[in-house]
Amino acid sequence: MANTIELMNAYSAHNYAPLPVVLVRGQGVRVWDDNDREYLDMLGAYSAVSFGHCHPRLVGALSRQAVALDTTSRAFYNDQLGLFLKRACELTGFDAALPMNSGAEAVETALKAARKWGYTVKGIAHDQAEIISCSGNFHGRTIAATGMSSVPQYRQNFGPFPPGFVSIPFGRATALANAVRPTTAAFLVEPIQGEGGIIVPPAGYLAECAKICRENNVLLICDEVQTGLGRTGKLLASEHDAVKPDVVTLGKALGGGLLPVSLVLARRDVMDVFRPGDHGSTFGGNALAAAVGREALDLLVEERLVEASAMKGAYLLRALHSIDSPLIREVRGKGLLVGLELRTERVSAREFCERLMQHGVLTKDTFHNVVRFAPPLTVTIEEIDIVVDKVKTCLIELNENGVQEASEESFPASDPPAHSAISHLGGPDRTGR
Repeated sequence: MANTIELMNAYSAHNYAPLPVVLVRGQGVRVWDDNDREYLDMLGAYSAVSFGHCHPRLVGALSRQAVALDTTSRAFYNDQLGLFLKRACELTGFDAALPMNSGAEAVETALKAARKWGYTVKGIAHDQAEIISCSGNFHGRTIAATGMSSVPQYRQNFGPFPPGFVSIPFGRATALANAVRPTTAAFLVEPIQGEGGIIVPPAGYLAECAKICRENNVLLICDEVQTGLGRTGKLLASEHDAVKPDVVTLGKALGGGLLPVSLVLARRDVMDVFRPGDHGSTFGGNALAAAVGREALDLLVEERLVEASAMKGAYLLRALHSIDSPLIREVRGKGLLVGLELRTERVSAREFCERLMQHGVLTKDTFHNVVRFAPPLTVTIEEIDIVVDKVKTCLIELNENGVQEASEESFPASDPPAHSAISHLGGPDRTGR
């Protein structure tokens, strides 16, 4: 382990702060380090490993396709992409799809589609189209996505940012209604904010937002890169509010944990704004990715993983809610996307994750002091029981070591702010900061 970490420290950019464990193999929910110690993976690569590590059907699809045809680029047709896009559209109910690689690329594609739709279909004046997003969001780490972020570290020293982005509080439909203008092309939102601290909006929030968008001829774009494909107990998290967005972005789980695969799915009139040469990707839609993506979608249905996520997620939430500890501020989530917010001055979520690692459970902290749980959808009830027992053990150990309960000011609440102010994000004359 020491040599691996030394190599990373010497040769890697320091844009991550991993836990001190070197993983060498995985199977299902379990992974092993270079000392052959076993862990339960409760992070699931931020939902990318929804099917578990090295699922034999996905590995088989990858292997078969890898020896037949890999990447030819979109300069030619391949025999896998059409089948993949057809499966994705039929499963989600959208008219058309555009393949990319990472989730951030999918979001960028959706932004481009929304802007061009705003000009060519809605009739917004040239270069005046605006896109509304929410504070606390995480849509990737590109310049545009960073420009939409409300996290100071994500923005500091990366500007200037593109204009045309407006920020409103998350979870308040009235804030959206107040922000919409004739120049608004789209509203981009995560149905549940993941990186923002597993923030679940009030019931009916997304439905009300969809109504506001329809009434104002504004596209509703749901970023489901993390929440999609069963993660929250529905195929798409927007289904919790019975909402059909105009545009959806998918990624992470779509590649089965083996490859970066993403999609933008939309109504035909939105997707048809693209013409040859408008947008593309060398690797997007390659035969290898398409074969794995289609197998992942088939697995999701055939193994009933959406239903499994709903049942097991409810079980995990009940188990965490039942823990009586002064260190817990709140437990929240849907399906197998769960956040445990700690209420402590002396022990951070990072330290809690390090303690969990010592007990054989791997996960990661997120916004403020939240420990997230997003295991593969294949996790068993028995494995959940083990994890919950380890969580209880860590809480007891930390409490017995004299951890003091924090004041409310120590770690600000992750709930939406009390105001409904609108911030304009982008160029130097529209930062609102």
